[in-house]
Amino acid sequence: MSALKDLLLTRITRTGPISIASFMADALMHPAHGYYATRDPFGAAGDFTTAPEISQMFGEVIGLALAQSWLDQGAPAPVTLAELGPGRGTLMADILRATAAVPGFHAAVAIHFVETSPHLRRMQAEIVPQAIWHDTIDGLPDAPLLLVANEFFDALPIRQFIRAGDGWREKVVGAKDGQLCFGLSDAAPLEQLAHRLADSKDGDLVEYCPALPGIVSAIAGRIASHGGAALIIDYGDWQSLGDTFQALSAHETIDPLTDPGCADLTAHVDFAAIAAHAGSAAHSRLTPQGVFLERLGITARAQKLAARLTGTALDAHVAAHRRLTHPAEMGDLFKVMSLYPATATPPPGLDP
Repeated sequence: MSALKDLLLTRITRTGPISIASFMADALMHPAHGYYATRDPFGAAGDFTTAPEISQMFGEVIGLALAQSWLDQGAPAPVTLAELGPGRGTLMADILRATAAVPGFHAAVAIHFVETSPHLRRMQAEIVPQAIWHDTIDGLPDAPLLLVANEFFDALPIRQFIRAGDGWREKVVGAKDGQLCFGLSDAAPLEQLAHRLADSKDGDLVEYCPALPGIVSAIAGRIASHGGAALIIDYGDWQSLGDTFQALSAHETIDPLTDPGCADLTAHVDFAAIAAHAGSAAHSRLTPQGVFLERLGITARAQKLAARLTGTALDAHVAAHRRLTHPAEMGDLFKVMSLYPATATPPPGLDP
């Protein structure tokens, strides 16, 4: 039994069942036993691989899209170039390398990371030493903001509710016979889910992310007031419906209650909720990642890089391009949405 599992069982026995959000928060970010607080989860040797770790092309085309948005809005300076949940720092390093030739861009930007894991901060500092770190989005400057959030929102703790008439029963984590188990609360109406009564039926499961409204509002508020653009890239769809809560260990799906603190926990992102909290900022149409990357010219970039490769290196490069863009792989599963000023146009690759 993991140390965190023992702590959770003790807590639940004393005080009663906890929400899935509370379980996720401890499993991912407990200071001594949390998943992100204690390890490098990325890559073949870890538990999952994100797009920036698959190929440099991903960060390169995204960097140029953000730089073009900056140019389209008059090249303001200074400007905050921020990433939420920057992993190892690979994506930002690729963005900076690709935009080095954009006149004035590097002189204008200050790099900011929103990261709560001390372990990951140390890794990021080796790759992007000039970054400034924050625990929350509220620490970012009140200035024009160019922001990327790649696989950030999927790791935010979620609550799950099952419709029961005009009310909802919350799916919770309890304890039985010395093991963690799922259970259900009594039915009750919920104001935050009142709008979902129109598109759900009895027995439907809906996921709700408590932290999402505040984070999106903070991003959108800065962009609406000062300019800039945000790119939100994650797996999910327009609206949450059904159980998407999952745990990954060594690239395999496992029971999320088996070994908390030792597996990554995620849920699909509800992009309709992001749009609903954009405030006076505009948001783009939801676009599949493959379509977005193709519009940005990733295939032309792939062909240029391929010209210098042979053998297994070329095979890996071709496979990386396919994995990022093909509908059967990440191309359709992952979606992209941007936030931008109502008076501006969305970043390249996206439609209003």
